[in-house]
Amino acid sequence: MGKALAEAFAPAREVFAEVDAALCEKLSQIIWEGPAEKLTLTENAQPALMAVSLAVMRVLEAEAGLDIGRAACCVAGHSLGEYSALAAARSLSMHDTARLLRIRGRAMQQAVPVNLGAMAALLGLEYDQAVEVAAKASQGEVCQAANDNGGGQVVVSGHSAAVNRALDIAKEHGARRAMLLPVSAPFHCALMQPAAEVMAEALAQVTIGRPVVPVVANVWAKPISEPREIARALVAQMTGTVRWRESVSAMAAAGVTTFYEVGAGKVLSGLVKRIAEGARGVAIGTPEDVAAFKVASG
Repeated sequence: MGKALAEAFAPAREVFAEVDAALCEKLSQIIWEGPAEKLTLTENAQPALMAVSLAVMRVLEAEAGLDIGRAACCVAGHSLGEYSALAAARSLSMHDTARLLRIRGRAMQQAVPVNLGAMAALLGLEYDQAVEVAAKASQGEVCQAANDNGGGQVVVSGHSAAVNRALDIAKEHGARRAMLLPVSAPFHCALMQPAAEVMAEALAQVTIGRPVVPVVANVWAKPISEPREIARALVAQMTGTVRWRESVSAMAAAGVTTFYEVGAGKVLSGLVKRIAEGARGVAIGTPEDVAAFKVASG
């Protein structure tokens, strides 16, 4: 992940070196060489995904002359990606973003004992239906809609027993498929309150600047720019729903027709096309993608 980019471009190598320095360890070595089980630990995966996204951004700035303040009307990120978006918009420094995501990953992992929580994807249900399923499944425990990803894909999160009940209830409500996800903790639900408190304290210790373009907040599905509001949004998303469908719809309603997914993978580009009719989703994560962007942008 990101290795070809680092081999091809010095600005990408500089980003990985900055993240390594911020965390006082060679996270870049784990990203490129594994082992996979160490990289997928959420305390490593979160800053790793951010590092790749910001490496791509630096390369686009250096190679294609990208000025995000002029080229984009807003930025957004899914869950931890909101931190990457804030760093790209120069609201957070690279150093602080890496450290915050390390803290966030550890806090999320430690918030709930192993096997107490779970998450499940419900496919073929609209958001309101998934909320109803979660409410029926809770039975005094926590079960919430955690991610509204759009295109009939909603993730629920909470106590293991409640989430397992949601699988059966979802099928009764017409879900095409309902399956547990291989995650280490139940993210974006009330069980993450201890992690939210950790992040509130951590965010109070860093400088949050005004972004060069507004950031569409996960939990509110609206653009924000005020530093104090950004901090509140980052704390709220620990226990709140990632409203990705509404966020993309809001951007499309504001006139956005092309969405660039900067970093590892193409999942969000696919979701964008399913949410906003006629929208174009472009993933940029490899040297070839950078070359294509340069040609397209003239």
